[in-house]
Amino acid sequence: MKISVVGAGYVGLVSGACFAQVGHESVIVDLDPVRVDQINSGEAPFHERGLNEILRRHAGGALRATTDLRSAVLESDVTFIAVGTPFDGQTIDLEQVRSAARSIGVALREKDDFHVVIVKSTVVPGTTDEVVLPLLEEASGKRAGQHFGVGMNPEFLTEGVAVEDFMLPDRVVIGGADELTVRVQQQIYSPFFSAVPVVVTNNRTAEMIKYASNLVLATLISFSNEIGNLCSKLGGVDAADVMRGVHLARYFTSRTPDQRTVTAPITAFLWPGCGYGGSCLPKDTKALLAHGVASGAKMPLLEAVIDTNAGQPARFVAMLEEAFGSLHGLEVAVLGLSFKEDTDDMRESPAIPIIRSLVAHGARVAAFDPMAMTAARRLLPDAVEYPETLEAAVNGRQAVMIVTRWDEFRRVPFLVAKCSPPPLVLDGRRFLEPSTVKRYSGIGR
Repeated sequence: MKISVVGAGYVGLVSGACFAQVGHESVIVDLDPVRVDQINSGEAPFHERGLNEILRRHAGGALRATTDLRSAVLESDVTFIAVGTPFDGQTIDLEQVRSAARSIGVALREKDDFHVVIVKSTVVPGTTDEVVLPLLEEASGKRAGQHFGVGMNPEFLTEGVAVEDFMLPDRVVIGGADELTVRVQQQIYSPFFSAVPVVVTNNRTAEMIKYASNLVLATLISFSNEIGNLCSKLGGVDAADVMRGVHLARYFTSRTPDQRTVTAPITAFLWPGCGYGGSCLPKDTKALLAHGVASGAKMPLLEAVIDTNAGQPARFVAMLEEAFGSLHGLEVAVLGLSFKEDTDDMRESPAIPIIRSLVAHGARVAAFDPMAMTAARRLLPDAVEYPETLEAAVNGRQAVMIVTRWDEFRRVPFLVAKCSPPPLVLDGRRFLEPSTVKRYSGIGR
């Protein structure tokens, strides 16, 4: 099938590339000519494991990029809208979605064949039917369901493993305002259907499934952190041990017929830490809360999830202050700047408020990340140093704070053992075994 994708960000580019990988013809539309040229040369404009390989394999063939939305729509059967929907503090900003819908609608004026428009951007329930559909009708002069179809197909991609998530999905959710739109999406995703559950529903429900899926993860994280904060006050209780015990419940851990123990991946969210970040969880929790309030539905649980998460970076800094009395002049290494491992994305990363607080209190900060150093220089205070290696970041510091679970940081115990005196290691992800370092302090401990 011929597919066009509007938006060459993390969702749009990964989706477009993976569509090409499974046999469709894919054209990606973006306003940035530099990004378009990068894609056409087989180079991803951001770090995502496995994406460059797919681009190099298909660029110039089954995959291409363009700034010409009109031609992309006219030459395809289906158009996905995968543009950004930032949260402005009150509602999600739909300007990019509206602009894409209008431009697609204008192109549809010239098209005789039935064309399907599918929203893949994360939007609050009602957006596809009440915003996108009317704009398409107005700009095209045509009727939805008669001349074109409108659907909603949420993405469930995790940065760092987004290609794997797309190619090996745990589910496919298909929303549609008419039967033909549903059938077209079923055809697009048919390569996955032999082993993947499929949910077919209306557009409004598909939109809500996306939010509910993200918000349950945010809730588990904040719940774990609230338990961790209590454990740290009680004394003699380690939140990591508590959560390991919780994970063993049959709800989370099962045994295979050959008696192997299998733990559900969701337990990764039932673990104490210094807070969630990224492009999805912070934005989506705030957006749905605001949408709920505007709709007359109080959401106190969601408010608590947001408040607990917002307080975690300060609690982590407070642990350091308690250990040293004063942060002024303290030599501190902060390890991990991206919001999670395997990505260079620093959006809403806990590292940002942590480092800003350290600098504001007079600490001398050396920051290190395997992928996010370029982004960090744009976001962090000028006083921050950026050592080129993990060894240089750790050497000579009085404290080492682990903020992201990069696999490279498993070397920290070896590196701090060579320091004299050894620094205090503050583990904001409960990533290391406490016994592996001489001076250890972990969140929730």
